[in-house]
Amino acid sequence: MRIGGGIERPYSNPEEWVAFAKELRYSAVLCPVDSNTPAHIRNEYVQAAKEADLQIAEVGVWRNCVAKDLDERKRALDFAKAQLQLADEIGANCCVNIVGSHSPTAWDGFAAENYLPEFYDLAVDSIREIIDAVNPRNTFYTIEPMPWCVPDSPEQYLQLVKDVDRPGFGVHLDFVNMINCPEKYCLSTAFVQKCFDLLGPYIKSIHAKDVLMDSAFTTLIHEVMPGKGTLDFAKILRMAENLGPDIPVFVEHLEGFDQYKCAAQHLRTVAEQAGIQVKG
Repeated sequence: MRIGGGIERPYSNPEEWVAFAKELRYSAVLCPVDSNTPAHIRNEYVQAAKEADLQIAEVGVWRNCVAKDLDERKRALDFAKAQLQLADEIGANCCVNIVGSHSPTAWDGFAAENYLPEFYDLAVDSIREIIDAVNPRNTFYTIEPMPWCVPDSPEQYLQLVKDVDRPGFGVHLDFVNMINCPEKYCLSTAFVQKCFDLLGPYIKSIHAKDVLMDSAFTTLIHEVMPGKGTLDFAKILRMAENLGPDIPVFVEHLEGFDQYKCAAQHLRTVAEQAGIQVKG
């Protein structure tokens, strides 16, 4: 497998970027440019990644493609299409976004409307529109699951794959984002196994985070660094390994370079102790 994550240090050229990634012992990286970056600069970073055997695994979107405001929605859809085109050009594993939200306060927030049938239909239509506009051949458009909007379970994600019904649609697996109740937390090993069992053939990239639930009312489940919670990463990484030797596993949502280095090293150590080969 390949382990990667954020860098959280400023860099001004591909050489600095590669040096930081190598210091972190990454073999998978987030795309360091976007569709608005001049073509010659994009090409320099892509070439540097190839020469350093760094897999550019994710091109991010992070826009609300189902926004209630139609102008905002159009801008988000246009950017998503451009990012998917970029991912296809550079052969990234996937272009990733969340579905979005109808929250009045946050583009990725919770809202009652997120559970309505018409919201689900809008999500399906937006994904189809993005994929159909690009018709990717070398990458996949994927949706990161969320605790409070489509998809919030592996069953719903599998249904979304079937309903979108496009070969260019894949799965971005963030199992922690779907551990949104005490039952999933307490039975986390079985839950993560279900994620891999149902979605395995479609998974293009994985986020590896941990969870810790407080003994407090009503329910407080915290996202924490791998190794600081209760998930069995030896089993999780074995499941990931079964998807292929180049599956990217990313740490995220950490504070600064040193935390990323620590989290990535934890995953590497667990993998090596389990006899799992990690590239880089």
